[in-house]
Amino acid sequence: MLTLGSDTPAPATGDFIKDVTEATFMDEVVQKSMEVPVIVDFWAPWCGPCKTLGPQLEAEVARHKGRVVMAKVNVDENQMIASQLKVQSIPTVFAFFQGQPVDAFQGAVPQSQIKSFVDKLAAMSGDDGGLGEALAAAEAMLEEGAAADAAETFAAIAAEETENAEAWGGLIRAHLAAGDKAAAISALGQVPDAVATSGPVEAARAQLQLAQQAANAGPLADLQAKVDADPADQQARLDYAQALHASGDVEQAIEVLLDSFRRDREWNDGAARAQLFTIFDSLKPNDPLVQKGRRKLSSMIFA
Repeated sequence: MLTLGSDTPAPATGDFIKDVTEATFMDEVVQKSMEVPVIVDFWAPWCGPCKTLGPQLEAEVARHKGRVVMAKVNVDENQMIASQLKVQSIPTVFAFFQGQPVDAFQGAVPQSQIKSFVDKLAAMSGDDGGLGEALAAAEAMLEEGAAADAAETFAAIAAEETENAEAWGGLIRAHLAAGDKAAAISALGQVPDAVATSGPVEAARAQLQLAQQAANAGPLADLQAKVDADPADQQARLDYAQALHASGDVEQAIEVLLDSFRRDREWNDGAARAQLFTIFDSLKPNDPLVQKGRRKLSSMIFA
């Protein structure tokens, strides 16, 4: 039997990652899996791929802070367990839940697959560590006008779960609500690539774009007079729609843009349609204004 050498991964410690033997396997894996999913990593000191896979698994498990745990089994020292589970090569990884194996894979796999594997198991636990409640609380703060408190809470959630799209979208929106466009732009720039095109982030991005337009919007009355004087002036219509949105009249802004699209859908590379989509994206999908506006736009497109 080989003994651990200087190039062997350090023994796992802590509540989430433990070294497990034949004597502790029943308690730390089978029984523990009745409470939370357990990942079992079969490795050996001489296994090169194990030295890469093990730390990657540990990092993903640690990220979930107890929603999934990990048991490391040295096959050289615990051959009976490996034999019972028919482990024929290493690294081999099993997942246990409710006392039974529920998933497994062999060999080195891409980091994205490791993340997906662990995320799926963490979701089985039905416990998000309170993040759902924290998100709801932050949204309530935002609705009540406590933008700074909401931003602080969203930022804490994003720090806890770096690819939480709702947290990043909420953080950007909270900064906008506080009137701090610079902070919103900075937050948008920090969004991880994995969630950069998610619905919550795209909605916040659209709100940021509209806020930037509002800062440059001209006087509403002057723009309306310009459109009335020359109904064919598409640039004046676009400027007028942006000013209407900036003033809070979202419904009328949508109507002006729909009329612009009806008059000339190709003007300025489809600017009216692009602006409509920006407004739609900034609102909730079930917002009556979005549903009504999309129906009208679709009827024009497919007429």
